[in-house]
Amino acid sequence: MSTKAKAVATARKMKDRWRAKQWYRVMAPEMFNMALLGETPTDNPDSLKGRTMEATVQDLTGDFSKMHIKLKFQIHDVRGLDAHTLFIGHDLTSDYVRRQTRRRRSKTDAVIEVTTKDGWRIKVKPMAVSEQRIQSSQETAIRHIMEEVMLKAASESTVSEYVKLMVNGDLSKAIADKGKVIVPMKRIEIRKSEVLSFGEVPEISEAKIPEQQPAESVEAGAQPETQPAAEPAEESEELSEEELAEEAEEVEEVEEAGEKEQ
Repeated sequence: MSTKAKAVATARKMKDRWRAKQWYRVMAPEMFNMALLGETPTDNPDSLKGRTMEATVQDLTGDFSKMHIKLKFQIHDVRGLDAHTLFIGHDLTSDYVRRQTRRRRSKTDAVIEVTTKDGWRIKVKPMAVSEQRIQSSQETAIRHIMEEVMLKAASESTVSEYVKLMVNGDLSKAIADKGKVIVPMKRIEIRKSEVLSFGEVPEISEAKIPEQQPAESVEAGAQPETQPAAEPAEESEELSEEELAEEAEEVEEVEEAGEKEQ
């Protein structure tokens, strides 16, 4: 087989592979009302599992004041053309953290591993910023308060409730209320969290899935729509010889350029 024929065959296979892919909607967990995170293409639904996506709290809730909080999700289940995710952690944007830590202030960090009452193990990293420099003994006392508040809240909450406490700022307020007797704090944030192991996975409520369901529209009433969709595909194959030839020439030019460089 000539080089040109190989290039044409390769170009045809690439087009066929892309044509065989379908777009899947990626949904947030129920704790974020199963909001749409985005769409992703694949020709094998099983390959979606394990993919990760990021979104800010503002993207999911519309709350502009939470635009600095980035949430991370991982696909764990595919139903029809909907891919459902689990929460795997969150982080604050680096510019927001830099704005909080300025001169003549002390930043107290802690790393705490908690376990929710439904068995999720999460590593949490709170951050406290004081108005002025504080002593090391005060920093130690603040860390003890952080640990006490975080562990108690986790033992009394499910993972959904605990994530909401972190994102909404309720945990930060609880730490500030207990720590003000030691030293007043300018800002307390849950800087980062990371799921170490999954516990009990919440059941997906079909009633909460957004109305526009690509899976139902394709399976239920797709016969009239799939026929017109197939006809342009046949026409494109008949008229695509020139396009394939052009792509083949481009491939040859790239190969020639590569040989010259060698």
